Amino acid sequence: MTTHTHGYAAHAAGSALAPFSFERRDPGAKDVAIDILFCGVCHSDLHTARGEWPGTMYPCVPGHEIVGKVTAVGSDVTKFAVGDIAGVGCMVGSCGHCASCDGGEEQYCETTGFVGTYNGPDPVMGGHTLGGYSDHIVVDEGFVLKVTHDEGDLAAVAPLLCAGITTYSPLRHWNVGPGQKVAIVGLGGLGHMGVKIAAAMGAEVHVISTSAGKRDDAIQLGAAGLIVSRDADQMAEHAGTFDFILNTVAAPHDLDALLTLLKRDGTMTLVGVPAEPHPSPSVGLLVFGRKAIAGSLIGGISETQEMLDFCKQHGLTADIEMIRMDEIETAYERMVKSDVRYRFVIDMATMTA
Repeated sequence: MTTHTHGYAAHAAGSALAPFSFERRDPGAKDVAIDILFCGVCHSDLHTARGEWPGTMYPCVPGHEIVGKVTAVGSDVTKFAVGDIAGVGCMVGSCGHCASCDGGEEQYCETTGFVGTYNGPDPVMGGHTLGGYSDHIVVDEGFVLKVTHDEGDLAAVAPLLCAGITTYSPLRHWNVGPGQKVAIVGLGGLGHMGVKIAAAMGAEVHVISTSAGKRDDAIQLGAAGLIVSRDADQMAEHAGTFDFILNTVAAPHDLDALLTLLKRDGTMTLVGVPAEPHPSPSVGLLVFGRKAIAGSLIGGISETQEMLDFCKQHGLTADIEMIRMDEIETAYERMVKSDVRYRFVIDMATMTA
């Protein structure tokens, strides 16, 4: 049996997203059915829908920052009940038995790779998965998150399912905390959450940006200050002083200038993936200082739950702009211009059949 579902889809790389009806599976024994209340808009949605990344399967229903209400559960479900508020992030499946999956790091699944919430292989319905720009979704219990934020915060919780965990995971993995000086490179959807989370962890946080105009925002979000990357004097003032740098920028840029800011044994972790390679970093900067460049990809399900609980404990949500479903193309155009503070979220109640 299936359930008729309404969503928005792109049917080709050059086509605008438009209303689209399709079928979701009815909940199996281990499934949770969720009526979607809010869905965040990630830059990955735009890249995929417009075919800017290879491998897009059409029709494409984007959306992997999902918060909604549980409407049905399978007979073997133990963690959720009808009426609960739940979240779904970037993954809805993985092999479940490789070393990474066994270790709670499903995002690094070594057998099949994780199953994306959209544009991934759908092992139940066939074809490919369709995401959160829709009124309803059915997901295996193992990939559903508990949301305990207050009802009035739920729209601003949605981006935590991607932007939140993408920044929390490396900050947690590299043990960011009190007594450390941390830089967040870029102040967008990811960067603004990085600032909030690193500050809540107790670190002294600085934003590195090309724009001096973001200084007030950076401080309001919890940063001690902002360093303008194009200002050589400001960069020199902070040389060799940072324990950790979280680099959220997804465009090619000079990594050497940032490496000079690290202390001995410091690490810069990249979470943005540029379409073209970064200029090759100087090996000397790594060797003379035992510095490291690393990468990080979202987080596992258990760590994502930990992140949600951490954010609830510290009163953290994303800074958002709410949009109607039929405003998605306008939102995409604004995203291309970096004209959003700091994440669009779709109110799914505005979607019509």
